[in-house]
Amino acid sequence: MKDTRGMKTRVVKVWDPVVRSFHWLLVLAFAAAWGLGEWGPNQMTWHFYFGYTVGALVVIRLIWGFVGTRNARFANFLYGPGKVVDYLRHLPDRSPSNWVGHNPLGGWSVLAMLGLLIVQVATGLTADPKDYINVGPLAGYVPESFSVDLAPQIHEVVSTLLLIVVVIHIGAIVFYKRWKGENLVKPMITGKKEVEEE
Repeated sequence: MKDTRGMKTRVVKVWDPVVRSFHWLLVLAFAAAWGLGEWGPNQMTWHFYFGYTVGALVVIRLIWGFVGTRNARFANFLYGPGKVVDYLRHLPDRSPSNWVGHNPLGGWSVLAMLGLLIVQVATGLTADPKDYINVGPLAGYVPESFSVDLAPQIHEVVSTLLLIVVVIHIGAIVFYKRWKGENLVKPMITGKKEVEEE
């Protein structure tokens, strides 16, 4: 134990290997899929492969959200409105939040991001841009009005929304580090976090 800000701290296990692997593999797969989707090449085979990877990772995370370790389970980090409002009230404080795992705001942001990723993968799988090259493998199983018109449009909009969410996520990490003195990156690498003892 060591003394920080006049209080003793202890090291606790926060993120298991599945959560940490999911996080960093998702960073790589999403960045690659997004970049290839924006800048090509025109034949988007690799964009598809990275999209499949994102889809597989999301499925694993959803399963792990029900059967994984304590901090990975949705039931342990999705809080009611009262808890979220209370957390937001103390957010400006210049002190670490000391939450082991996702805080009430972070928990809902995880769910929002997973939801957007599900929509993104689903629309990618069912989109048919009528270029005879980049047809999603499930496009033939949905109405043509969806595969040709809606799916590509939704895919494009959600792509932008996901980029905004990523920027907010990075901004939050910087905010916690600079303003609250809380390093959120290190626990996602080591699996351990230092929290103040009550």
